[in-house]
Amino acid sequence: MTSFLSRRLLLSIPILIGVSIVVFITIKLIPGDPVAALLGPNATPQARADLVARMGLDKPVPVQYVDWVWALLHGNLGTSISLQQSVAGLVMKAFGNTLILLLAALLIATAGGVVLGTIVALRPRSWLGRLVSTTSLGAISVPQYTVALLLLLFAVETGALPTGGMHGTGGGGIGDLLGHLLLPAVAAALTPMGIVARMFSVALADVLGQEFVESMRARGLKQSAIVRHAMHNALPSLLTITGLQVGYLLGGVLFVETIFAWPGLGQQVYQAISSRDMPLIQAGVLISAVVLVLVNVLVDTIHALVDPRVRA
Repeated sequence: MTSFLSRRLLLSIPILIGVSIVVFITIKLIPGDPVAALLGPNATPQARADLVARMGLDKPVPVQYVDWVWALLHGNLGTSISLQQSVAGLVMKAFGNTLILLLAALLIATAGGVVLGTIVALRPRSWLGRLVSTTSLGAISVPQYTVALLLLLFAVETGALPTGGMHGTGGGGIGDLLGHLLLPAVAAALTPMGIVARMFSVALADVLGQEFVESMRARGLKQSAIVRHAMHNALPSLLTITGLQVGYLLGGVLFVETIFAWPGLGQQVYQAISSRDMPLIQAGVLISAVVLVLVNVLVDTIHALVDPRVRA
């Protein structure tokens, strides 16, 4: 297991290097002048030249990339142009809030998808199975921002739940946080839940059709025991599906956070794009990409623990 994890981590290094190159080049291609954003349109040529030299923008692009990576390795993500604060502190605080929303949405999507997928796999031709299958397809088809807007309208009309933010004006405890978290988590989780349900139902149905399941039925095992064994064999597929949904959620929470004013990384990157804050955009995109790579490593590791054949 140690050698498998070591190989997987080593394979992640060139992926992370490639991600850093893509992020760096993409930010360079975005229209906008960070020097003008810092100094304003009336800056003198001498002031511009001094700032360009201080930011290293007068160096060749490959040298700028090496300097940027060296600063990253030392925990220096630069300074926000619009806020004039350390980007590292801003991004990590926002990412912590995004992580809360992402984990809540992933929990709802996985638990709901497993329940719905199990119903479809066990009763594919019943009215309940058909209803669940149709509901799952509808969940996949509706965009996250549409669901978020409908839930926001529901909250505004009924007043049953908070309409935005992460805490109330009084800064309440865990109950207040959960109340603010419910609607954005459901909005973010609906599409992944439909995907998990449909794919897990196929995986579970495939396992239920195998010979070892027929032999368990022949031995007189209860249906609950058979389903438990089948779900264990379908677990690797569930892990793969869930890992893919993490990437979808990282991209999708941008809309949800903006609509519900959730102070996470998605909303921060959106505001940074509006103000052409290049260091903040760069750090936000890079953090999201690195987290996605690490999540894939984690999923592969758990997959190897569940299924020893993967280690070979």
